[in-house]
Amino acid sequence: MVTSNTTIIDFGLGNLHNILRAARLYSDDVSLSSDPDEIASAKALILPGVGAFQPAMANLENAGLIEPIRAAAAAGTPILGICLGMQLLMTESEENGLCKGLDIVSGEVRHMQPPGAAGASYKVPHIGWNSVVHRGGRPELDADTDPWTETVLAGLEDEPVVYFLHSYVVVPERDEDNIAVTNYGRDRFCSVLQHGNVYGCQFHPERSGRVGLRIIENFLSHVPSA
Repeated sequence: MVTSNTTIIDFGLGNLHNILRAARLYSDDVSLSSDPDEIASAKALILPGVGAFQPAMANLENAGLIEPIRAAAAAGTPILGICLGMQLLMTESEENGLCKGLDIVSGEVRHMQPPGAAGASYKVPHIGWNSVVHRGGRPELDADTDPWTETVLAGLEDEPVVYFLHSYVVVPERDEDNIAVTNYGRDRFCSVLQHGNVYGCQFHPERSGRVGLRIIENFLSHVPSA
């Protein structure tokens, strides 16, 4: 158990209480807040999100949270975006017309590709369990090698399985920001990103069993203790 002063950002769109319960397994100082001052002073931030991009950005703007989140990212505060929260970190989204995001991580949010003309056994949205793999494919490993060293996936097997619920995917401008990918239908998309102190998961770690809990624990381990 660590003391982390971690704030889960409450902007009206997110699976807040499940994330809160999961984070409190590893930290005795995690809270929900929509207060700009509390968000600005937090040692770490978790940005969840369920729903559509444009209403989410409108909620953040109306609550006066956009600049505190951007300032926290620039100051080196660890930030974890989950599902829509990960997408909000990007420069812009094409969902329901072009909309500007937080622009903390350069890149776009695009709709997943529909089945081909001949049809397919998959549907959009992408709902259910799927694996994440190293962006370069499955690495050649020896028994002592961790493919996820120094990432939020540290300590996990090389193809962990997690729970997804989404129709849009992020496309980081910098290849190095994309640390893990997932295959679904005609898409091979970024499912975990890491840009300095900013992390993102397209899936829901709070709904992904022991794998998801390990990711939350790994994130909280990056939070300064004082």
